[in-house]
Amino acid sequence: MVVEGLYSLLEDNSQIFKDIRFRDSKLLIDGCNLVYALYFKSKLERNHGGQYLAFQTYVQSFFTTLKKCGIKPYVVVNGGASISKIKQKTKMERGSVLVQKTHSAAQTGKTEKILPVLTKLVFQQTLIDMEVPLVKCIGEINRELAALASEWRCPVLSNTTNFYIFDLPGGFLRHDDFRWESADSYIPCKRYTTSHFCSFFNINDQLLPAFATLAGNDYVNLREIKWIKFFNGRRRKTYRIARLEGLLIWLRHFQTTEDAIRAAMTLMPNVSRQEQTMLLSKVEKATLEYRLPSSSLLGFFTEGAALSLPKEVTWVPVWVCASLAKGDLSGAELDVLLHGRRNLPKPVESGELPSSNLVSQPIRQVLYGLLPALGRNGVEEVDWDGLDFHTVTVQPVVQGATQGLRLDSLPQADRTVRLKVCLETLVVNQETLEGVPPHLRLPVAVTCYWLRRAKPDLKLLKALLMVMIQGELNRQKGLTTGWQGETNQISQPPDCVVAHSFNQWQACLINTWELNQLLCMPLPKPHFAWLFQGRLVHQRVKQLQEKEPEEILPSDDFISLYRSILEAVLQSDPGADRAGGTVAQLTANMGHLAMGGSEQ
Repeated sequence: MVVEGLYSLLEDNSQIFKDIRFRDSKLLIDGCNLVYALYFKSKLERNHGGQYLAFQTYVQSFFTTLKKCGIKPYVVVNGGASISKIKQKTKMERGSVLVQKTHSAAQTGKTEKILPVLTKLVFQQTLIDMEVPLVKCIGEINRELAALASEWRCPVLSNTTNFYIFDLPGGFLRHDDFRWESADSYIPCKRYTTSHFCSFFNINDQLLPAFATLAGNDYVNLREIKWIKFFNGRRRKTYRIARLEGLLIWLRHFQTTEDAIRAAMTLMPNVSRQEQTMLLSKVEKATLEYRLPSSSLLGFFTEGAALSLPKEVTWVPVWVCASLAKGDLSGAELDVLLHGRRNLPKPVESGELPSSNLVSQPIRQVLYGLLPALGRNGVEEVDWDGLDFHTVTVQPVVQGATQGLRLDSLPQADRTVRLKVCLETLVVNQETLEGVPPHLRLPVAVTCYWLRRAKPDLKLLKALLMVMIQGELNRQKGLTTGWQGETNQISQPPDCVVAHSFNQWQACLINTWELNQLLCMPLPKPHFAWLFQGRLVHQRVKQLQEKEPEEILPSDDFISLYRSILEAVLQSDPGADRAGGTVAQLTANMGHLAMGGSEQ
């Protein structure tokens, strides 16, 4: 329900906001929005695959600051796509713009607002580890946030323009004005309330939903009406701002939403009576989206009660909805169950290369095979081809160990069977993972799959494992800084082929993690923030053109773990000869290096 131009309107009339010192309060946080706000504000590297450990540290700093100021955060994130087809169309339109940006960033190194693909996963895991109250909301997240904020009479923190329209007793705080890094015992920020807005523009506060809808949002588009003709301001303003101010001036003549909406229909003489009737129905329905229901989140946060569910999902197994709410499922499962579709992530990648999501498609097919199709012919995946988004129907796969499993009873299924499904999907033997640290077993299994399916150059495999090993051992030592390389943004573009290969690995990791979650965690949870550091892994690839890993890794414990995992990965793919030799030859080379190191 984004209102185009509203942010600019308020920037132009900033006196509507009130400066406050925020402390000692509950705070409801739009988690989807916070992820973007924190990553982009941190100025961390975006074009080489993400700087996840530095981002985790930044997130920890944010929530630690809230605690110091006596602020109790409650974070709400989206647990599934909206039911609306209009919102899906809006997503597709924005996705087309995103494809152009990712291609531009890959080709030129330009810094765009593109979120690295593991960022949301790292964010969520960080909150769970910090015991920050978190819920994944099923349905329209903004209304649920606003409903609970209304009951608690506390503010909402977001940058989403919807919260300018909801009547929130505690007001609305924008990320852009939330100066948490300047905090001492309070956080300097600006509070917005609908009462200040309506008083400033001299309109009835009941007309705000009509204003948002008539201005045009994700649900309704009334371009036929030229609101700018009602603007009579003396100061020159942009078209967007003048258009919205014209609408606000026009609305001063009305007291009720119904009167304003019906009057608006008369401003479209070129639209037929039948089309006007249809538009009237759409507009009236859209204004109802701003009416707040009783909160379904209150019981979850206060008592741990199950969420009340929309009627569309009451047939979904209870354990699925409960796991989703707690963050134990990604939300992609619900998209597939309800809509038979999912939108795939788009990393920084050249449009001249095939989608990096193609390599992990067989993993998703097994995931879909565990989700009832309800008569649908496959799952629609929204991916990209070149510089265009497109939809492809993917068939679920049910074979091997999955044939004896049912969604409603997955938690009760034997763990060995659930583990077998994961390993069969990745074509990895359990023996391969023996000796691998528990938290690395899933990413190592993913690496075996990636090696076989994507066929990367051996230097890329070595670089990936070096960074993974450094992450694991530095995590054990508590070292968060000093080993990741440069983390801030620079303009140098990535090597497109190298970036594409590592994007494939990240896609495989995400989809395997989703499968592992749906199977109730037969493989231990990895520490995602420590697995992959984009700038460092690209740096390692360059270093490996002149040196061997043993010359780069800092100490014997790193070298020992690196060698054991490299050997396990290579033995999982007997045909690995991308270095010009067989596994035996590679192992012999490793032994030679070991002897050379001991002699030195």
